[in-house]
Amino acid sequence: MNTDASIVLSLEKLGLTVKLNEDMSCHTTFKAGGRAEYFISAKNPESIYGAIKLAEKENIDYFILGKGSDTLFRDSGFNGFVISTAQFMTEIKVSGNIIKAQAGASLAHLCMTACENSLTGLEFAYGIPGSVGGAVFMNAGAYGGEMKDIIKSVTYLDKDGRIITKNRGSLDLSYRHSFFSDNPGCVIISCEVELKKGVQSEIKSKMDDLTERRRSKQPLEYPSAGSAFKRPEGYFASKLIDDCGLRGVSVGNAQISEKHTGFIVNKGGATADDIIGLIKLVQKTVFEKTGVRLEPEIRIIPA
Repeated sequence: MNTDASIVLSLEKLGLTVKLNEDMSCHTTFKAGGRAEYFISAKNPESIYGAIKLAEKENIDYFILGKGSDTLFRDSGFNGFVISTAQFMTEIKVSGNIIKAQAGASLAHLCMTACENSLTGLEFAYGIPGSVGGAVFMNAGAYGGEMKDIIKSVTYLDKDGRIITKNRGSLDLSYRHSFFSDNPGCVIISCEVELKKGVQSEIKSKMDDLTERRRSKQPLEYPSAGSAFKRPEGYFASKLIDDCGLRGVSVGNAQISEKHTGFIVNKGGATADDIIGLIKLVQKTVFEKTGVRLEPEIRIIPA
């Protein structure tokens, strides 16, 4: 069996930055969860593939992480490689009305770049936490817009190390779903979005308006992962939760937000077990009272 030192040396030879026993609450918007055995910062697709092949060779589990906005690591931690794109794979380039962003770039930065270049179509995404890769993976959306509306193409690394580009029509984009949801062996590298020319002041005004709407309606003062549950067909998760009398209900220091019942918030010191316990309580209560099964939007790692 290899020692930590030999695995770290192998990873560093691939050009990767490695930290051992890293606290994953520092890398997720929930600010909760355990530690990763190896936290690896990738610099390019080749280094990601090298890390994955090493993990497979050594029979080590791995997980690809962006900004951690929709991810919760269990309190027991993750025994394996957490491969992050958020430190170095953040480049954004503009060419006419096309913006190409690497997977680790923040969605907020992409939106600001669009505004600075008088390009409209991304305003809906301003304020959605997380990375471009994560937004593509789950077809993130808000206020009537979704990533599928503006994606031109996505470049990814397949399980054989090939770099492949798919156009929007081949990405199986639907509500909180993409081709990548069904192909976990594929790693998103970059995304091209196709926007339209607009008036910068109008774009900025719309972004400011959506920011104010979020501030007034969402519990942004507390750590969370955004919407905790997917929207069930024909219903709104937040209304179901509210109608079931769950507003403000807590498990430990995790709470159904009193401001917006679609959010689970960390009131301070919440554990992953607190959050998972509250998710299960909501699911059980809503199903018993309404017959509707709520599906978490949050990815719990390991599953």
